[in-house]
Amino acid sequence: MPVFLLTGFLGAGKTTLLNRILEAPVFHDTALIINEFGLVPVDHDLVREGREQPVVTTTGCICCTAGSDLRSSLDELLVGRRDGSLPSFSRVIVETTGLADPAPIINSLIPGGIAAVSLRDHAVARVFRLSAVITVVDVESVGAALGNHPECRRQVAFADHAVLTRTDIASAGDWPERLREINPALQVHDAAEAGFDPASLLAPGSYSAFGKGEGVEAWLTTETHHHDHAGDFQDLNRHGNVVAIPLTHDQPLDIGALRRFLMKLTSTPGNGLLRIKGLVALQENPASPAVVHAVQHRLYPITRIDSWPKTEAYSRLIVIGTNLNEEAIRQDFDALSRRPQPLLVSAFQAFRHGTGLF
Repeated sequence: MPVFLLTGFLGAGKTTLLNRILEAPVFHDTALIINEFGLVPVDHDLVREGREQPVVTTTGCICCTAGSDLRSSLDELLVGRRDGSLPSFSRVIVETTGLADPAPIINSLIPGGIAAVSLRDHAVARVFRLSAVITVVDVESVGAALGNHPECRRQVAFADHAVLTRTDIASAGDWPERLREINPALQVHDAAEAGFDPASLLAPGSYSAFGKGEGVEAWLTTETHHHDHAGDFQDLNRHGNVVAIPLTHDQPLDIGALRRFLMKLTSTPGNGLLRIKGLVALQENPASPAVVHAVQHRLYPITRIDSWPKTEAYSRLIVIGTNLNEEAIRQDFDALSRRPQPLLVSAFQAFRHGTGLF
């Protein structure tokens, strides 16, 4: 069964591309493994799940566990399909955290990679094969990401396909050529082009490192069990010098106060901000959550979705970056909630606990 690895640096647009793929009826029988950085999950809430779509979410970076979390997730899908708790599926898409190094993940899925050490590993190896690696590239921020984060360069070097995003608001320039300097075999697509078909990314096949960037095959050979951030296995909110700060609130927030908090966070110089994402309950209509997005110091307009996902309705944000003042950020976020009207609070709490008032 084919497995497709969907990578791309923080904020590149992986979830948006994934949603476009899942809109096609032919891909409704696709299982998803969504890897999240940080203990508070957000990404899986932003994926429009099909009614019959099996989804497994993992927290922490799967590249930091030498493939064990990925194999465990694939085995979970197998067990669910076998015992009937999950519907049948024909392929698997693995959406990695934006900080993931593809080498150990690929090594857990290809022959000759990380050795199978359990019956589970052998079962996964017999059933699944890696078909392709797809990397999403934001043309506005890829320059800084390539210069400052080696994971971004590796995501390009190992890929079969690169999908350029934000080209509707910024020119792609010479990025296709520059990306092929890293990986000569790379097929480059523009997500904003009228003729772009996401289905073309999921052609069945078998992944090969041959012809890709210089050093790729050596990386696969030497990095089976060791990576630069190997000491960070236990802290799911840390990846090297990058930290994820989870923020949660159980009361609806004032939209003006939220905007001021986000503007302060994205305009603070030197804080190394990489990403903000999350869902927030707002006071004027807590049943319709607000979607918050920021990439580096670029804050996108707050949008709304019709209803909360299947998970519990409460405000949660993930702030990811380096040199972040976690104490100050938490204090500012905790101060956001002004006491709403009692009726609004009780109604929101009733919605959270499923008593049917909404």
